[in-house]
Amino acid sequence: MRASFVFSEVSTGLRRNVTMTVAMILTTAISLVMFGLGLMVVKAVDLTKDNYLDELEVAVFMTDDISQQDTSCTQQPCATLKRDLEMNPAVASVVYRNQDEAYQVFKKAFKNEPTMLDLASPQAIPASLQVRLKSPEQSGAIVKAYTERPGVSLIHDGGETVDRLIDSLRVMRNVTFVGSLVLLLAALLLIANMIQISAYTRRTEVGIMRLVGATRWYTQLPFLLEAMVAGAIGAGLAIGGLLGMQLVVPSGFANQLQNVIKFPSTFYTAFVISPILMLTAMVISSLVGYVTLRLYVRH
Repeated sequence: MRASFVFSEVSTGLRRNVTMTVAMILTTAISLVMFGLGLMVVKAVDLTKDNYLDELEVAVFMTDDISQQDTSCTQQPCATLKRDLEMNPAVASVVYRNQDEAYQVFKKAFKNEPTMLDLASPQAIPASLQVRLKSPEQSGAIVKAYTERPGVSLIHDGGETVDRLIDSLRVMRNVTFVGSLVLLLAALLLIANMIQISAYTRRTEVGIMRLVGATRWYTQLPFLLEAMVAGAIGAGLAIGGLLGMQLVVPSGFANQLQNVIKFPSTFYTAFVISPILMLTAMVISSLVGYVTLRLYVRH
């Protein structure tokens, strides 16, 4: 089989149906961008969950009288509560944070929001016992066991916050995957139409080649390669778009977002997600091309 002939036919087919080719490439690229974003969110779910679980704490907030009078948790009932928590087999460590220390943490957390700092004062933030667990799954049991204890005003379960964040990321992942599937279906229809039109415009020369002994694969391979080349170009655009978004996003905004959600690095996008997108585009294009040829092209 002459490779030069096959590649020249591929080039001719792509240029002959340039409008449909461009439409198919762009649709493929957009669908793969959304698919890539979905893969990034899947990785972000794992990274974010691991990050928060490693630092997960249950905050046991003290009542106002304890917060104001007991600065070191040496009086009752704070001392007893702290000792009981330290003896709990699910607890790794317990640290008492008085009002002044809690206010310093608050100022650090909201250093870029002066309005919040103006509204708060050291007396407005209660003292708390910061409980680090051996197993994050035990947070619910700690909340249930200590909520009604004397001196406890409120218990904040960090696990619930993490679960809500992870659920939001999963919804985002599902939305991107559904959107990518819809656009991918449109791209598949465009691939099928492109092959049918290309085969129809070259039906005479294909018929002549078959009469002189050319095999089915020899005459149909250019059409199959057209779909694969167009799919690869779309994947290349999608990969460039994903890497470009990660590089172009302002560093300040990216850092603030990373403080909440841990997205994968550009290295992960380039060497894990990019090959998946390219392989997906090539496989789907070739399969759709093959099925279309078998169903609609009889020569």
